[in-house]
Amino acid sequence: MDKGFYIFPDQASALAGKVDLLYYVLTGLSIFFALLVFFLIYIFAVRYRRRSEEEVPRQIPGLIQLELAWSIIPFGLALIVFVWGAKLYFNTYTPPDDALEIYVVGKQWMWHIQHPSGQREINELHVPTGRPVKLIMASEDVIHSFYVPAFRVKKDVVPGRYTTLWFEATKPGVYHLFCAEYCGTKHSQMTGSVVVMEPPQYQRWLSGGDTGETPVAAGEKKFQQLGCNTCHGDKPGSRGPTLKGVFGAPVQLQNGEVITANEDYIRESILNPHRKITAGYSPIMPAYQGQVSEAALLQLTAYIKSLGTTQREIGKEF
Repeated sequence: MDKGFYIFPDQASALAGKVDLLYYVLTGLSIFFALLVFFLIYIFAVRYRRRSEEEVPRQIPGLIQLELAWSIIPFGLALIVFVWGAKLYFNTYTPPDDALEIYVVGKQWMWHIQHPSGQREINELHVPTGRPVKLIMASEDVIHSFYVPAFRVKKDVVPGRYTTLWFEATKPGVYHLFCAEYCGTKHSQMTGSVVVMEPPQYQRWLSGGDTGETPVAAGEKKFQQLGCNTCHGDKPGSRGPTLKGVFGAPVQLQNGEVITANEDYIRESILNPHRKITAGYSPIMPAYQGQVSEAALLQLTAYIKSLGTTQREIGKEF
């Protein structure tokens, strides 16, 4: 990893070139119009200056074609840039369905990372080239921001919610990882690296060393320890709804609202279950706010996701 400082770091993701191109176009347009304005100010100031005290300037009638041109051309350019930027924004914030999911927890002053196969890392992230990677991130304390300049991606990690970030690395190497949000006295030390490897090399890395417990296995163990299985059983008459196939499915609440069971809903249902009560069930589940760490919450979420994502019919499953 090169420790030098560069205004434009390497382009090491599928998104980096698109972001840079938009940046260059915006910068070029800004410079062009700034120079044009200064040039016209100079020309008009010299050409139409008052040459004597007796000189009375002649009236210049307006030119509709010129007024239309300096209104329509900038508007058209602004519209193009807006549509271009919006399309890039939605691409940036919509990970592919087949993305490799990796869990990240920010904590003063380090990044805890866990892979689906169980490998754990601190301040270092190994990823393969040519495959979309989706990071599901949470914070144990304050606001952090996961920033990889070479990938042109940055996302705040906010306490109390999950945030996601995705990228597809294209170039093997070791790249800087920063926390881009001031998070305390040792914020400057919250750095790391992203190691990008070819897929065969990545598979060898995954198979080497102690893989540890997978997030799904750890989540299942936590599920049993907390006694969640006593209420969220599969048998009719259980005190809580079954969790099989719940992830990604619509959930009808007591107030008639229908929401999608995503990561944030599962997290909120564990910490503050009384906020959103599933239709047909009583609010008897205790709150686990302050009793479950962010890492354990991610493991519980991974376990519930592993129970399937089959779409269920609203009103019959709960």
